[in-house]
Amino acid sequence: MGKSIQDILQTTKFKNEQHKATLNLLYSAYWMKTHFSLAIKEHGLTAEQFNVLRILKGKHPEQLCVKDISGRMIEKSSNVPRIIDRLITKKLVVRSISKEDKRETLIALTDKGIKQLAEASLIIDNVNSSILGLSEVEAEQLNVLLEKLRMVDL
Repeated sequence: MGKSIQDILQTTKFKNEQHKATLNLLYSAYWMKTHFSLAIKEHGLTAEQFNVLRILKGKHPEQLCVKDISGRMIEKSSNVPRIIDRLITKKLVVRSISKEDKRETLIALTDKGIKQLAEASLIIDNVNSSILGLSEVEAEQLNVLLEKLRMVDL
């Protein structure tokens, strides 16, 4: 059975419910990423590498430039060129130069990358199903709340 945020952080002293919700959200996101990372580690992928492969699959068979991949990353601070270099070493993606703009580097999935992504996606789906523990209605409510959270102009 899961623990409450009070038990995890070993405190009941929150400024208010918004403070508690913020800590709960940050902890929960990290908790989920940790579970996903452990699950795909046996396939030789990090969460960031999986994310790049997933982004490329969304446009396959088209190629994407590094800037477009970076803009679609879940973690915006990721070092996408370094991640791509590692995926090239693993022969999961290939790099080419754009014919239209020689300054632009294009990235595409290889057949091996497509296969590895499919296998890792099954694992991620299984982990997601086992840890999320929400009904479709609850997941929809959570999506609405999370999107509302991000609508704030800073």
